[in-house]
Amino acid sequence: MKLSAIQTNSPVNDTNPSLSPSIALNVSQLSWCIDGKTILSNINFTLPTGQMLGLIGPNGAGKSSLLRCLYRFVRPTQGKITLFDQDIERLSPKAFACRVAVVQQDTPHYFDLTTEQLVSMGLTPHKGMFDTNSSCDGERIAKALEKVGLSHKMHQQYEHLSGGEKQRALIARAIVQQPQLLILDEPTNHLDVRYQIQILELVRSLGISVIASIHDLNLASALCDSLLLIHNGEVSAMGTPTEVLTEARIGDVFGVCAKVSPHPQHKKPLISYFYGYHDLTHHMAERGEGG
Repeated sequence: MKLSAIQTNSPVNDTNPSLSPSIALNVSQLSWCIDGKTILSNINFTLPTGQMLGLIGPNGAGKSSLLRCLYRFVRPTQGKITLFDQDIERLSPKAFACRVAVVQQDTPHYFDLTTEQLVSMGLTPHKGMFDTNSSCDGERIAKALEKVGLSHKMHQQYEHLSGGEKQRALIARAIVQQPQLLILDEPTNHLDVRYQIQILELVRSLGISVIASIHDLNLASALCDSLLLIHNGEVSAMGTPTEVLTEARIGDVFGVCAKVSPHPQHKKPLISYFYGYHDLTHHMAERGEGG
């Protein structure tokens, strides 16, 4: 089953301009400390409405911690986060859920739900306590499943899906939620290369504001409007892929040697890595230079 054809330059959804200022997300002087340890320090950035921001950095840099602050799983020690000009702390849980959808890195367990029922949970923020799903809701669910290539699995138990299929089902649930901001923590973590590309192209095509942590630098370069590089809990760089992904910065932050050249298709940075780190590590250990 193929994913639906995707247009990567869809216009911004401006059906309600009063709720869609030019800046979707603004993070100012955000820091988070826990048990006396600083996890995030003085994070500042903005996300323009309708753009896709890639959050990159080495393991342990603070990417997931930053996302948890953005979707209110943890409260930062200091700083301010505004969503479409509103302080997120002032939004009720329902109002926040109507505007923000989250796809986390680890797929949760829903033992008693079919894939269709899992995706229908995206309707919850928009429903009253006793509201039932309409035929329009059913169409929305079916279209979301089609977009992520899971129409043929709609009646299958969610727990019986593969890891990649579960991730796609969660993205379908987010689509049904109709958010203005979509937050994704490593959304391609369990996907093969084909679906990595197609899922991020799908996310980009939705015409909403997106912030996603992405492990693959070439994927982030190709599909994001801008990149936020986090290192040791601080912003190391922010800008276009060309501005952020330089050979010197990749070497400093990720500790690898790389050559950066224009991609033959989209002309954004294409990173080619050099190899031999095992031999280098072994050589350094023999000389007592490790640490």
